[in-house]
Amino acid sequence: MAADRMMHLAFSAHLSGSHPGAWRHPSTQDGSDISIAAYRRMARIAEAGKFDMFFMADTPALRINDLEAWSRYPLFTNVLEPLTALSAMAGSTEFLGFGGTATTSFNEPFNVARQFASLDHISGGRAAWNVVTTANAYAAGNFGPEPLAEHGDRYARAREFVLLVKKFWNTWEDDAFIFDREQGRIYDPAKLHPVIHDGAHFHIRGGLNIERTPQGQPVIIQAGASDSGKELAAETAEVVFGSAKTVEASRAYYSDLKGRMARYGREADEMCMLAGIPVIVAETAQEADDKYWALQELMHPVVARQRLAMDLETDLSDLPFDQPIPPSRIPAKPNLHTAYFNEIVRMIREDNPTLLELARRYQRGSTTLRGTPKHVADTLEEWFTTGAADGFMFQFNLQPAGLEDFVRLVVPELQRRGLFRSDYTGRTLREHFGLRRPPHRPPVEQPQAAQ
Repeated sequence: MAADRMMHLAFSAHLSGSHPGAWRHPSTQDGSDISIAAYRRMARIAEAGKFDMFFMADTPALRINDLEAWSRYPLFTNVLEPLTALSAMAGSTEFLGFGGTATTSFNEPFNVARQFASLDHISGGRAAWNVVTTANAYAAGNFGPEPLAEHGDRYARAREFVLLVKKFWNTWEDDAFIFDREQGRIYDPAKLHPVIHDGAHFHIRGGLNIERTPQGQPVIIQAGASDSGKELAAETAEVVFGSAKTVEASRAYYSDLKGRMARYGREADEMCMLAGIPVIVAETAQEADDKYWALQELMHPVVARQRLAMDLETDLSDLPFDQPIPPSRIPAKPNLHTAYFNEIVRMIREDNPTLLELARRYQRGSTTLRGTPKHVADTLEEWFTTGAADGFMFQFNLQPAGLEDFVRLVVPELQRRGLFRSDYTGRTLREHFGLRRPPHRPPVEQPQAAQ
């Protein structure tokens, strides 16, 4: 391992915790997901631990069916909109980066470009945009009568969307705003580059009405699991969230993803891959196990079944808990989250568990890493030093206790091993991730799309 190579740490900010039973735990605060004070507290804990980034996932949706389950696990309900919350937190921190989700399916490129450029200015260069296509039919219902677009169509729109956002971010050269009081000129018109674009999904004549940002452009994040997703990430992403369950699978994903970058003229070090790992750490292994199973008991069986049904993309509400899922109830292929769907199908085919057993065992994404500080650090070190990840996107099952425990117990161990920074060496998120500041590239006019 190169002496100057350090792992990158980020976490997904579910304010009570990522576990569906966490909100019932006595240590959590009711309504914390709409409390800016709770967000700021979490950001300060993360900054004290020298984390690279505080990340907010999001979906623009309200689940309005199956309320028996959703009222017991209100996923993405009663939560703050990411850009608003991240902007509010930026003023209470100095170094911590802020990443937020904005969908390409139900937004316009200009709005996303302007919002994240504003966050980059507000934070002094600490903003990142998580590009998602939104595999969520609930979201589609909030934006009109049309059904959710097919997987391939969503990614085709996303590719053009990201291209346009980057064009908007390059509307101005770095030194375009001269504020020449004597000559009475605010900006140099020769350094303004309008965005002219005629594509399959967007027809634009305009430009961004805010100067180029401290980072040149915010960091672009993506979580590519499907083949289309990996291609989009290889072409556009600077940080990628992985969801492999094992170190071997993560190595394969890492190699595959970075191996695709050359066809887009990119080097492997222009992207950081963060492996998504849920973590529970405690002084002893038994204590960590006890924390995990206590949360499992707090997850209502109806919620466990409903979460499984969501990722299997089928209704399971009429099936008994004590019987396996019949093969006839499994869809032929997924339209939403390919990796999650495939994992459930694998578990059914290999073990044939009962519905409740499967629902209790299934974890969305990676298996929870739980144990002592040494065990957690050993695992992270193996992933980091053997080509499985450049760092980690943590999900803490219980908040704020999970983040506090990690900063108190694991961060010092990683620092002792020379795997993680002892202090920030830069101020921008690009500097934290070791990503270069992109030079200005004038937007190239997109020719009229073929009819």
